[in-house]
Amino acid sequence: MTLLVLAGTSDARTLLEGLKDVDVIASLAGVTRSPVKLPVTTRKGGFGGVDGFRDYLVDNNIKGVIDATHPFASIMTQTAAMVCAELGLPHVILQRPEWVKGPEDCWHFVDSVAETAKIIPVGATVFLGTGRKTLPEYTCLNGRTLLARVIDPPETPVLADFKGTFLIGSPPFSIAEEVALFRDKGIEWVVVKNAGGQKSRSKLDAARELGLPVVMINRPKLPDAHVVNTVDAALSWAKAQAW
Repeated sequence: MTLLVLAGTSDARTLLEGLKDVDVIASLAGVTRSPVKLPVTTRKGGFGGVDGFRDYLVDNNIKGVIDATHPFASIMTQTAAMVCAELGLPHVILQRPEWVKGPEDCWHFVDSVAETAKIIPVGATVFLGTGRKTLPEYTCLNGRTLLARVIDPPETPVLADFKGTFLIGSPPFSIAEEVALFRDKGIEWVVVKNAGGQKSRSKLDAARELGLPVVMINRPKLPDAHVVNTVDAALSWAKAQAW
């Protein structure tokens, strides 16, 4: 009786450390080229849509699913919720709390990348902390100077429509490092996805310290499913199942 953990976040790695006594398989989408090694059997790559995911669960005798993917991995999250409901499998979403605006923050909330162009003025210098996968969407910010931080060096075919400068790096970064970067590059606006978590929030703290405005992209809506916000809660859920 096997538990499938849809991984790809630091919370997923912590969760898997606590599931060593369970028959568990971790799945990575393969977006990051050299991911941190996980402490359990790991598969990489997509499932091939709804039908492929359903077939994988059945063929591998999966008896429950923990979705610990990134808060913006909406297609996988919707697919997992739908297929698990269809098959009657125990299913839970582990999603850390969102970042919350403080009184000294200047945040502008949007639901889509396209809305950033309505807020950020032409000629502005913009830091993009939104990941590599959606960078081509930021061609809507033509006329601005873009600095995008990515974990992996960009591949030209993937980013053919993106006009910007790349900075290679992986969090965590200290607040002092982020402040120094923003000052050195003349950053005037910061764009992030509301991923939550402490590991990546230093850029928001730096923006607050420097008085920089932030465009915060809201998370996609979650499916109708059981949701927990901490690793401990996900572990408790898993241990309550009859594995």
